[in-house]
Amino acid sequence: MSREQKFDDLFTEVINSPELELPALSSDEVEMVYSHTKQLIGTMVEYKELMMMYTCAIKEVKTKFDVLNTEFNVRYRRNPIEFISTRLKRTSSIAEKLQNKGLAMTPQNIEENLNDVAGVRVICAYIDDIYSIADALIQQDDITLIARKDYIASPKPNGYRSLHLIVSVPVFFAEEKRDMRVEVQIRTIAMDFWASLEHQLKYKQAVENEQEIVDRLRDCAEVIASTDREMLSIRSEIEMAADIPSEDDILFEKIKNFDVPIY
Repeated sequence: MSREQKFDDLFTEVINSPELELPALSSDEVEMVYSHTKQLIGTMVEYKELMMMYTCAIKEVKTKFDVLNTEFNVRYRRNPIEFISTRLKRTSSIAEKLQNKGLAMTPQNIEENLNDVAGVRVICAYIDDIYSIADALIQQDDITLIARKDYIASPKPNGYRSLHLIVSVPVFFAEEKRDMRVEVQIRTIAMDFWASLEHQLKYKQAVENEQEIVDRLRDCAEVIASTDREMLSIRSEIEMAADIPSEDDILFEKIKNFDVPIY
């Protein structure tokens, strides 16, 4: 039995149920209720399926970062990525964002007008790792870069720093391939700590001395940015101070990496 036939049978059963106290309806009114109900349920099913597709897109992008991190671990015995988090935008947030754009809450409007329904956040140890990982992702031939905003080079007025990418990734389903958009945020541990604290302030209903806290947070952002730069400088100096390895040294180091766990 098809999904449409199941719906027809269910609707008939409900509309004729003796427990359902409905005023007498004409055949035209029943048809109108039927049409609206069917349209509503169809939209709900489409929305659920679209969220499934975004969830799969998140998995695709996260896997790409996991692969890059594993490669660095085996080749260089260093992980540029500390951890990865993901999120699917809540329905209420999606509806609010569409409303602000003057758009109806439909699957088509979501897919065509929102870029941040699916989100992946990558936390790195050093600033240069952010750009290395971003470039490695963008260079993959199945990734299409839609937008790039560098809030590290040009921080927001409140001090926020992060590299934002909007990418499109193909996702293969049983009967089709869909190009899905994913927002990627890449930042250091310090930047992420600051952003979490700022987020708490932003969504508090009332904070005493709010402007003072905003100013202090902006100052903290500058201190954190300075610390990130200093840590990168220290690491670079340590690496430069090391003896330049010979070809035999490089080969021996790779042999030692045979025992590095791959995960």
